[in-house]
Amino acid sequence: MRGAIVFDLDGTLVDSAPQIMGVANALLAGEGAAPLSLREAVDFIGHGARVFVARMVAARGLGPEAVDRLFADFARRAASNAEGADLFPGVARALNALAERGHPLGICTNKPAGAARAMLAHLGIAGHFAVVVGGDSLPVLKPDPAPLRAALAPLGAPLLYVGDSEVDFATAKAAGVPFALFTRGYRRGGIAAFPGALAFDDWADFPALVADHAPGV
Repeated sequence: MRGAIVFDLDGTLVDSAPQIMGVANALLAGEGAAPLSLREAVDFIGHGARVFVARMVAARGLGPEAVDRLFADFARRAASNAEGADLFPGVARALNALAERGHPLGICTNKPAGAARAMLAHLGIAGHFAVVVGGDSLPVLKPDPAPLRAALAPLGAPLLYVGDSEVDFATAKAAGVPFALFTRGYRRGGIAAFPGALAFDDWADFPALVADHAPGV
């Protein structure tokens, strides 16, 4: 069996910030608050849905009690409406190539697992992934290594964890798994903040990067 590859979702496989922004702004409109910009939405992504809502609430001065009030509605809307989200160019072809080579594939994201599965199904790539570990699958979130380890456990020997952010990098490092960085995602710092990562900016190049990392595959 080829080495297992696990992927983050938002900002890695999927440009989901416009969709998440749309869900957030529908809630904010109901509160009479100003909408988020796309930049704000990107900045708030990465630590799970509850943290996103908490950052949104704080940014609009709604008061901490609004987090619990808005979170369930946010999660429901995000899981049921993927409008505005799309795969980054080349993702579908890259996943097909990896699957054809026999790499077991999985997802490890801080997005709730139900919302992640709905997103994968909406975008037509759910069938590629043998396991989906989400932000509500375990008591802890990334960058704790437990979610990544849970995603890898049924897949066999790990080859790479692929992500786009500092959270993903820290998760891979904590789990002792090599990391590949998609540089067009939602990271906050420069590439120098990801020492040792296999960096790429085009999904068309990713299958060759995998082959170079694991000769003979």
